[in-house]
Amino acid sequence: MSISSQLVVFDFDWSFADQDTDHYVPEVLAVDLRRKMVSRDESMQWTDVVALTMVELYERGITRDQIEGALRAVPVHPAMIRAVQALKAAAKPKTTLICLSNANIVFITTILKYHGLEDLFEEIITNPADWTEDGLLRVRRRIGPDQQQHACKIGCSPNMCKGDELDAYLARSGKSFDRLVYVGDGDNDFCPVLRFKSATDIVCVRRDRGLERRIRDEGQTAGLKASLRPWTGAWEVEEIFATLHE
Repeated sequence: MSISSQLVVFDFDWSFADQDTDHYVPEVLAVDLRRKMVSRDESMQWTDVVALTMVELYERGITRDQIEGALRAVPVHPAMIRAVQALKAAAKPKTTLICLSNANIVFITTILKYHGLEDLFEEIITNPADWTEDGLLRVRRRIGPDQQQHACKIGCSPNMCKGDELDAYLARSGKSFDRLVYVGDGDNDFCPVLRFKSATDIVCVRRDRGLERRIRDEGQTAGLKASLRPWTGAWEVEEIFATLHE
């Protein structure tokens, strides 16, 4: 099959970046709050945990500059940067990149801007966040508790069904793609890759993480159709991506 257009979908934490941004900020700025996040995760929705942590950082006098400084220190491997830049610059096939992440828009855009990649993704689908005038980072669920809830049965978190979000993007973009490519690592990346239709589509799955485990345990019975490309380090993604363009 000749591939003239492709959509590459990136998760962000531990997929594009080599860290979990929700964890990294308190690990750098207030390690006791990072410890609180572990216990709160047992009884609270995760995006709410992050939002509360940002409030507590603010109440301690942690500034916007400090939070942005921590985000700029989040590691993004040079091989990953080379990989996406080469893929986007290639003449064939025409590649569209989007980000589908359970982090938040401020974390993601701050990191991308620092690396000169603010125009990399056509769309960033994630949780909303913004800064108040006095420096509080307000983080909210993409689907709030008072909104109509998604009906996903695969196990997506309440604030976002990544499978529904991918389908919605494909519908509103009005574009047709010959190949879909997904780069992910976590449990909640399982739902969107089940929406892939054929073995021409590719899942770049990070080894020894939730997505790989779910594919191993549930992929066959759930009807996973895409081809798998396992990876551990960003240099392997660069190698995989080199086969996706001319």
